[in-house]
Amino acid sequence: MVLLLLAILVGAFFWYVSDYYRAEDVALQVLAQDSGITVQDNLTILSPSSPTDTAIIFYPGAKVEAEAYLPLLDQIRQIGVTCILVDMPFHMAIFDADAADQVMTQFPEFQHWYIAGHSMGGAMASKFASDHPDQVDGLILMGAYIYGNYPDEKTLTIYGSLNQSVEDHIDYTENIVEIEGGNHAQFSNYGPQKGDLPASISAQEQQAQTVAAIEEFLQSADSQE
Repeated sequence: MVLLLLAILVGAFFWYVSDYYRAEDVALQVLAQDSGITVQDNLTILSPSSPTDTAIIFYPGAKVEAEAYLPLLDQIRQIGVTCILVDMPFHMAIFDADAADQVMTQFPEFQHWYIAGHSMGGAMASKFASDHPDQVDGLILMGAYIYGNYPDEKTLTIYGSLNQSVEDHIDYTENIVEIEGGNHAQFSNYGPQKGDLPASISAQEQQAQTVAAIEEFLQSADSQE
């Protein structure tokens, strides 16, 4: 009886995690368009045209194929920042919240590390930053809010105005960017998300405003060093 129950639970788990949001074609096309993108095991590295000492580690949202974030990260690397996308076990960052630690060890050439994430990926990125404040220069959240005790002055929080559930949990005031007409899903390219309100702006516009906010945040951090 115990073995049967265990088998049912295991089966239910794998059924749950096998139902995830796939990357749209526009996201998958990013992989084929540029030699500045490499894949190493569970990491996709997007390098800018000129060498940099700053990198962003990105945690995807829950049950979202990691490649769905490539259009956003491709734009971020064009402002001169290396982006390292982590493909999480079972597409859920909760199963490897400390992935950034291994990434930093694997790429010692970078002197400045930022950790970013969307939705649950943002929560787990926030947890890592809170647990390892000396390793992280800053935290970037999209459709998420600070989870833990990482300082808000070193955090950039970006959310769509239609994502009320995130706004309701923001109890701090530093570095908050609300994208008018944006929703929860359009920080990425995986299509509509269940329970998410339709955005009144395109994914391209939402992501362009996100990149602009990140660039300003990074420049401000540089000026304070």
